[in-house]
Amino acid sequence: MLDYSDVFALEPFALGAQDKNRLYGAWLDRLGAHHRHFCAPYARLCATLGNRPALPVRLFKYVDLRSVASHDVARTMTSSGTSGQQVSRIYLDKDTSARQSKALTRIVSSFIGKKRLPLLIIDSSAVFKDRAMFSARGAGIRGFSLLGRDTCYALDADMKVDMAAVLAFAKKYRGQPTLLFGFTFMIWQHFYLALRQADVKLDLQGFLIHGGGWKKLTNIAVSNSDFKQALSAQTGITHVFDYYGMVEQTGSIFMECEQGHLHASVFSDVDILDPLTLEPGATGRGCICTTSLLPTSYPGHILLTEDEGEILGQDTCPCGRLGKYFKVYGRMPGAEIRGCSDTYVAG
Repeated sequence: MLDYSDVFALEPFALGAQDKNRLYGAWLDRLGAHHRHFCAPYARLCATLGNRPALPVRLFKYVDLRSVASHDVARTMTSSGTSGQQVSRIYLDKDTSARQSKALTRIVSSFIGKKRLPLLIIDSSAVFKDRAMFSARGAGIRGFSLLGRDTCYALDADMKVDMAAVLAFAKKYRGQPTLLFGFTFMIWQHFYLALRQADVKLDLQGFLIHGGGWKKLTNIAVSNSDFKQALSAQTGITHVFDYYGMVEQTGSIFMECEQGHLHASVFSDVDILDPLTLEPGATGRGCICTTSLLPTSYPGHILLTEDEGEILGQDTCPCGRLGKYFKVYGRMPGAEIRGCSDTYVAG
């Protein structure tokens, strides 16, 4: 069994390039050997592609990839997908699930502090009652719920704002730091616009963390800057952070810093591949390849996404966090939509 104690002893954003390269060189060798031994389909891929292939995220839709016995699978997560799309299946054992939750907590706590804050989930609790809804969206809510206390859901089962609950939450925690979490488009469509239409402004303090895709907001000309300004004006929250992540690498998310840059933590890394050759080291924009040290129950440690991005620098962000920082431009041409909130379809 791989020993993760040394990895979790590190601060999430305190590892410089040289030390991180040394850490990842050793860990990826161990993870690769582990998955080749316990996952026969992955071993066959490695025999053809080499020992460190970047698996296309779409592959998890068509091939069962797991590195544990079926009776050791504690949870099977599914990716977000629009109606009619086949979904990915991600097999988690207890150790991988716990590891991903711990990493998420460590990463986000480095932004908001270690104290659990009153939590307003900008979603409906019905996400856990409808099996068809519980996928990457449910995983995100469940993961961020570990960071909060006295959780309140802002939306009802019909995705309407529960105004009484929201106002009671705002009144109870007025003047205290709080945490708001939700998926980007759903926050805008079902929460912000409803508050604005009702002419309700909240007086909250603390943090709003959101993720899950920008395509629908881009289509209606809402930029990241517009989103932050509008939500701050409507809720009072001044610290609004986006994040980039996927169900295939739950936990090792890339948080947006105060400078607007997405950051790789000690638990994750990012590279840009040439879109034509898929060779690493591309300068400028290219395919995003993400690496995570966390998954041992399935070979999801090196993934080729369907997103276009660009590395902006390493160890030099003005926010002071070490590691690579980058920008996501959106889906590569021809890629399917799969973000948690972008794929939500109102009933």
